Amino acid sequence: MPLIRSASFNLFIEILIRIILFSVFCYMESMSPFIRVILPAELENDCKYPRHESYVPGSTLWAIVLAVPCVLTLIAWAICNDCNDALEFLLAWSLSLGITGVLTDAVKLIVGRPRPDYFYRCFPDGLATADLSCTGDPADVLEGRKSFPSGHSSISFSSLGMAAAWSCGRLGTLARRRGSGARVLATLAPLLAAAAVALSRTADYHHHWQDVLVGSILGLSVSLFCYRQYYNPLTSDLSGIPYIVSRSTLTKFFSGKPDISPVKDVKEESTPLLNGAKKEDKWI
Repeated sequence: MPLIRSASFNLFIEILIRIILFSVFCYMESMSPFIRVILPAELENDCKYPRHESYVPGSTLWAIVLAVPCVLTLIAWAICNDCNDALEFLLAWSLSLGITGVLTDAVKLIVGRPRPDYFYRCFPDGLATADLSCTGDPADVLEGRKSFPSGHSSISFSSLGMAAAWSCGRLGTLARRRGSGARVLATLAPLLAAAAVALSRTADYHHHWQDVLVGSILGLSVSLFCYRQYYNPLTSDLSGIPYIVSRSTLTKFFSGKPDISPVKDVKEESTPLLNGAKKEDKWI
């Protein structure tokens, strides 16, 4: 019973942390960025690209970000029949998304870098005023000062990077079971989708290439960091297995409970001793 209460309390804390992170993220989305000085040369050379509709609108981004992890969770739960894996994946994914969102917005607000189309956000008619005072919609102008880093890039790599890490662990792409093109493609597919979303932000002139690069690195780094908080290393024999499962197995084994036996090493099984001969140690 104490173990159940402890697990329930830990889960409550995990959920509370994510509620706080997403609340902070939503609040920061409405905050005004730092109003840095934009020199006329910068405005003319770097921020005068034409306005263009987003190739990947916000609604499409969030549909991708939310749909892919949900599908993987259903796979872990229904097909693999592993509730622990499904829960741990959701915890890792939601933590990664929350941290990435807060970090991205924090940097956006502090830096206040203008977007490539900032000139036409500031002057919709294309005519700049003498004192460079913006005549465009104030909300649109403020949003135009949130270029660095790219939120689309960081969020997509945070979510799809977690999906790639989970697939890599489950399929053993970096572990012993190598030599499968299908495993490699299944691991890289989410990363390619995230890269497509990120690159679209330069094509529609919503971000500079530096914004996309830093946002992508930020999202992928956070996703891998959060994955390792809940799962064994991707290069280990236990890749794809949550810590909670491996710890539980070891606890049962060392407590002397029945039906728990150590897993034999693959090399030992592939080289059995013949006629009961004693195995000799060899230095190579």
